[in-house]
Amino acid sequence: MTAIATLHRRWLFDLWHGDFAVAEEILTPDFVGHWPTTDVHGPQGAADQVRRSHEYFADIRNTLDVGPVVGDGLVAAHWTFHGSYRGGIPGATAEPGTRISFAGQDIFRVADGRFAEYWVVSDGLGMMTALGAL
Repeated sequence: MTAIATLHRRWLFDLWHGDFAVAEEILTPDFVGHWPTTDVHGPQGAADQVRRSHEYFADIRNTLDVGPVVGDGLVAAHWTFHGSYRGGIPGATAEPGTRISFAGQDIFRVADGRFAEYWVVSDGLGMMTALGAL
C-alpha cells in the first residue's frame, strides 16, 4: 500500500471513526475542504465538520468500495457511510437509532505528502430519504 493510500485510509477510517486529532497529521495547515454547502479551512475546520456528522449519527463506520485511485497528485475513492441516526436533522422523521447507509466519492489534492484540498459528492437525497425527510 502506498503512503498516499494509507493517508486516505486514515481519513476514512481514523478521522471519520472519531479520532479527530488525526486531522493535524494528514491535512496541510492551509487545507480547504469543499462540502456541498460549505467550505472549511485548516485541519481543525475539517475535524469540526466531521465532528458535526457525529452529532447526528452514532456508530459511524465507513466502507471503502473503490480505490483509492492515486495519480497526478490526486486521490479518488468511492465509499459507503453507515451510521445510527441520533436525531436533530430538520425534516427527518426517522426514529433515533435508525440505521442508515449512503454512498459518496472523495477527491483529494495532495501536497507535501498530506491532503491539501478536498471535494466530496455524496448521496444526500438517499440519506434524507432513509431518514424519512422526503
